[in-house]
Amino acid sequence: MLARTHVSYEIKDDVAIIRINDPNSKVNTLSVQLQQEMTEVMNEVLGNEAVKSAVLISSKPGCFIAGADINMIQACGTAEKVSSLSSEGQKMFERVEKSPIPIVAAINGSCLGGGLEFAIACRYRIATKNKKTVLGTPEVMLGLLPGAGGTQRLPKMVGLPSAFDMMLTGRNIRADKAKKMGLVDQLVDTLGPGLKGPEERTIEYLEEVAVGVARGLADKKVPMTKTKSTMEKIQEYVMGFEFVRNQVYKTVNNKVMKQTKGLYPAPMKIIECVKAGIEQGPDAGYLAESQNFGKLAMTSESRALIGLYHGQVACKKNRFGVPDREVKTLAILGAGLMGAGIAQVTVDKGVNTILKDTTVEGLSRGQQQVYKGLNDRVKKRSLTSFERDSILSKLTGQLDYGGFEKADMVVEAVFEDLNIKHAVLKEVEAVSKFVRFVVGLSLLR
Repeated sequence: MLARTHVSYEIKDDVAIIRINDPNSKVNTLSVQLQQEMTEVMNEVLGNEAVKSAVLISSKPGCFIAGADINMIQACGTAEKVSSLSSEGQKMFERVEKSPIPIVAAINGSCLGGGLEFAIACRYRIATKNKKTVLGTPEVMLGLLPGAGGTQRLPKMVGLPSAFDMMLTGRNIRADKAKKMGLVDQLVDTLGPGLKGPEERTIEYLEEVAVGVARGLADKKVPMTKTKSTMEKIQEYVMGFEFVRNQVYKTVNNKVMKQTKGLYPAPMKIIECVKAGIEQGPDAGYLAESQNFGKLAMTSESRALIGLYHGQVACKKNRFGVPDREVKTLAILGAGLMGAGIAQVTVDKGVNTILKDTTVEGLSRGQQQVYKGLNDRVKKRSLTSFERDSILSKLTGQLDYGGFEKADMVVEAVFEDLNIKHAVLKEVEAVSKFVRFVVGLSLLR
């Protein structure tokens, strides 16, 4: 047996703590190697009579498991091989689901795609209230579907309408909403800095809580099933009628056709897999899932969407190296649409930002645009009002050049008139000796 590099474990008393950490990547993905090592670890853990429960956790800050390795899928070459890959994932997670000992998923950071399918196969899920902790099934964005049991387990866990919403949109769900949906059983707070950094302390605390829950499940002190709300009971009862389910399938199908014009096969296959599992039983559902996963991986639509994804990842990489001078303060000339947009992105990254305009009205519009952009995130609950105000405190609006001498960079985003631009640059050069400029892009068209 080769040395394991992606998955390790230790036993504390009667709890096995299984840790995931891909040493070659910033994120954990369900690669062939990780799956092989996880299978070996599960064999050892489940074969140890001293182990009464287990915890699955990532050692990597900000990431539980970000999904399946796309390169692994592309390397298969045929639909049959991809379907086989899906079947293997289904079997591995079925073993987790039917484990004789309770397995707790301790989630901190991104839990997406195959990572979420792994988590929902566990007996219990705990997630941190970290803004980086998001759960979702983004496979549809790559022209694929959840291929390791997701189309079968999600409807049972969160209900048919919510499961369709998750799988057909691919949107990320924050931990607090996941808890309300029943996707997560318990939330834990993040910790601040101490003798160790906040991320390390949070992971250690999460592990501590998860170990306690795992032991409680094994001792039957923590209930295996949660009490359903009245609305959940009503929804479950209503969905028991075939004509109601058929109406849901029809409504979802019509909505997908309206939005996609039938040009994307993945959403229709997701509906097909869910329907097969609910109406014909789990065996038919899992078979439909694996076969459709293989077929979709070979479509031109999926190849194009995966190519787009790789392109986006490549564009995010810094090809220019470390800057000679860190930008701690940024000044922006012009509070119009472009200037305010740049200001919003900059303050969100924690950079002190000066937004200058020539009129009170223009400056007010720019500041309001930044506020609205952040406040919209508060309404969507991706930010708290405190976080919004904290970010806004990084923004300073003004009509003069005060503080420009301390700016590490000045971005020019004034009205598209070359004479005005020349005049503005001449003015700012007189007060800023060490700045670098980014000239309006429209001049380069």
